[in-house]
Amino acid sequence: MGGTEHLAVQREGATLILTLNRPEAKNALSLPMLVGLYDGWLAADEDDAIRSVVLTGAGGAFCAGMDLKALAGKGMDGEQYRDRMKADPDLHWKAMLRHHRPRKPVIAAVEGYCVAGGTEILQGTDIRVAGESATFGLFEVKRGLFPIGGSTVRLPRQIPRTHALEMLLTGRPYSAAEAASIGLVGHVVPDGTALEKALAIAEQINACGPLAVEAVKASVYEAAEMSEADGLAAELKRGWPIFDTADAKEGSRAFAEKRAPVFRRA
Repeated sequence: MGGTEHLAVQREGATLILTLNRPEAKNALSLPMLVGLYDGWLAADEDDAIRSVVLTGAGGAFCAGMDLKALAGKGMDGEQYRDRMKADPDLHWKAMLRHHRPRKPVIAAVEGYCVAGGTEILQGTDIRVAGESATFGLFEVKRGLFPIGGSTVRLPRQIPRTHALEMLLTGRPYSAAEAASIGLVGHVVPDGTALEKALAIAEQINACGPLAVEAVKASVYEAAEMSEADGLAAELKRGWPIFDTADAKEGSRAFAEKRAPVFRRA
C-alpha cells in the first residue's frame, strides 16, 4: 500500500491512515518520511474510494520537528530518496502541507510531542485531536531559527493573533489543554485514544456525501483569502452545482425514506 521505512500507510474502510514511523527519534522528519507523506497525500487525492485521511505518529509521539541531517540525505536514511528531492525540490514543503492542500479532510491524531515542524504540519490539517499529555510549540526562536514551515502566516489566521504571537515569540511549550483553550486543537482525549477519536470523526465524515464534503472544505479555504462579499459569491459558484448531483438526490431520497444514504460520487 505504499509508504517508506519512516511512514506507514494503512486503510481502515474509507479512511487512509498515515503514521509517522520513526519512534526512536520521536518521529522527527526525515527524507524517507517526507517522501512517504507526499506520496500519501497524492494517493488520497487520486483514489475516490478514500474519503478522509488521519495523520498520526508511532510510539507515543506525533512529530518532534525536522531532522536536518536526515533531510540532507546523509547516512543510510534517505540515501535512496535523493533523486526524488532533486526531481522536485518543493517535495518537502508539499509533504508538510505548506505547498499542498489535500482535497480530502485531514484529521490529526496527536500523542506526545508535536513541536517545531510537528506543530507546523499540524496547521495544514483540518481537524485536530490530542491526547491530554501532548505537547505543542514552535521552538525555533529559542534556537535562533525561523519557523519557515508556514507558521508566521497560518497561525495568526487559525488562532487569535495574541496567542499566535506568544507561541511564535516565546518558543515555549503548550499543553494539550492550553492548545485547546486557544483553538489550536479541537479535542483533548485520554492518552492513547487520540487515534480512536480521530477515526470516529473520520467515520462521520465518510458517511456524508463525498462531493459535498470536498466542496465544503475547498470553499472554506478559498473564502478565507477573500472579502466576505467575494467569498459569498464564490460559495454560490462552488455550492450550487452540488445540488444537481446524484449524491444530492440520493441524500434527499434517503432522508424521506428514513434510511442511510448510499453515495457514489456522482
